[in-house]
Amino acid sequence: MNQVAKFVDELASMDMPNIFNPYVDVCEEHDLPDADRLRRKNLTNVLNAALDLNVRTIWIARDLGYRGGRRTGLALTDEAHLDHHARLLGGVDIERATRGPAIAERTATVIWRMLARVREPVFLWNVFPFHPHEPQEPMTNRCHTRSEGRATEWVLHTLIDILEPENVYTIGGDARRGLDKMGIETMSFRHPSYGGQTQFISEVEAAYGLSQPAHEPAAPMQLSLYDHLHTL
Repeated sequence: MNQVAKFVDELASMDMPNIFNPYVDVCEEHDLPDADRLRRKNLTNVLNAALDLNVRTIWIARDLGYRGGRRTGLALTDEAHLDHHARLLGGVDIERATRGPAIAERTATVIWRMLARVREPVFLWNVFPFHPHEPQEPMTNRCHTRSEGRATEWVLHTLIDILEPENVYTIGGDARRGLDKMGIETMSFRHPSYGGQTQFISEVEAAYGLSQPAHEPAAPMQLSLYDHLHTL
């Protein structure tokens, strides 16, 4: 078994209370019957593509959210941007794992707007690789606990060993503090939600040497408190 397959299998083996593990759990309300298999396949394909492309940069947010990564199994990616994710890594094969209309998440729109401008492959991940929710309320978001974070620290360390990135960017203060605790050196972007969109855009532009596009709107889209609390 190669390192990517082993990594995905080990992720799928984890079972924690009040946690949705998209690589083994199936939501009866929204998922296809084989959604867990599809999400494992998607992650496997994305990781292999990142290795083939020698991706040198990782962007890391905090947790998977119920409108994004819980459904797709891919960090910072809602269903409206699955095709964008596929193109980002050279046309990798990614499939939807859910029924009904594709769900969009407002923060993802800002993230993917900037990834389109960066024009280089980036691997996307989270400090906590699963979707933490409130007890008996699976369609809620919460920050992972300290003990949950400790139990999954191996995931990020293993991922970094696999990809060997040159640059690691955190998105938001929670993600930055999480990686600081693990002793992983990072650079940081402001999270684009709850008034942070303009700063996030300017920080990405500075990091990648991007010029301000002529069509960029003068006033940023306002994101709700829900988007501030929600990570993908």
